[in-house]
Amino acid sequence: MEQRHLGRTGLRVSRIGLGTLTWGRDTDEHDAADLLKTFWEAGGTLIDTADVYGNGEAEYLLGRLIDGLVPRRDLVISTKAGSVPDPDRLFDGSRGHLLAALDASLARLGTDYVDVWHIHAYDPRTPLEETLQALDLAVSSGRVRYAGVSNFCGWQLAKAATWQLAAPGTRTRLASTQMEYSLLQRGVEREVLPAALDLGIGLLPSSPLGRGVLTGKYRNAVPPDSRGASEHLAPFVEPYLDDMAGRIVDAVTTAADGLAVTPLQVALAWVRDRPGVAAPIVGARTAQQLTAALSVEALSLPDEICRALDDVSAPVHRYPDHDWSTL
Repeated sequence: MEQRHLGRTGLRVSRIGLGTLTWGRDTDEHDAADLLKTFWEAGGTLIDTADVYGNGEAEYLLGRLIDGLVPRRDLVISTKAGSVPDPDRLFDGSRGHLLAALDASLARLGTDYVDVWHIHAYDPRTPLEETLQALDLAVSSGRVRYAGVSNFCGWQLAKAATWQLAAPGTRTRLASTQMEYSLLQRGVEREVLPAALDLGIGLLPSSPLGRGVLTGKYRNAVPPDSRGASEHLAPFVEPYLDDMAGRIVDAVTTAADGLAVTPLQVALAWVRDRPGVAAPIVGARTAQQLTAALSVEALSLPDEICRALDDVSAPVHRYPDHDWSTL
């Protein structure tokens, strides 16, 4: 699998990442082992997890598989901290919480460092410089190799990255930002992606298949074994089952038919090759699904197909994103 630099850093990652959102909850140890081995054998290196996935079980499960199944040195492990199970405070970006969460993640993973550590979301109750200091301390202590953020909007990302760049050698520059991005969700193109490109931050798209909808599996009905039929994941899928999404899925399917490939391959190739993207994170449920996703390695979409998909899925971005004199 082709490797790409993560932002403006020397770290290289596989251009498709493996997500673990369902590990330890819907994905048991046997299936997780199959996924990890399939991914590694295909040349994949980037494994994405978080301290809250499966209430910590995803990290624990990954830790059990490291070395026994796949050498630790062959993996680029990315995890996140900051989300908390508190209805009154969904995110805790305090230095104390973040560093304690990192130590707990390392214990579950059974490793003394993670390659990339992300702040899971912006915490408006904590001064941003305090949150970012946790990244600096984590890197300077050797527990983290590279740092990033997740779910920061455009101004939050630009402010955080600029703060880090203001003291080179003392503060850790942001290597990456993880955001939802697909043909069904192009909101990052408004401000996040331009900021990331300008500041040398690599984008790691989550849900690159539109929460599974872009595979075409929901065109006629909700399959009983799909996430859309799952009690706890159905609300996650439902927003992308509207008429607009249907038109985009139809266009993806038409493109796939014309290229003699699958809708999954078309949708994944589109987001993988967007400017600024380092590696989409694929959250397959089975090794068979993962193999289907990894088959996109040999596919590059023709320019005319990309333009057609751009047009059918284009979000409405006017002022102030475009020159006001042209509006």
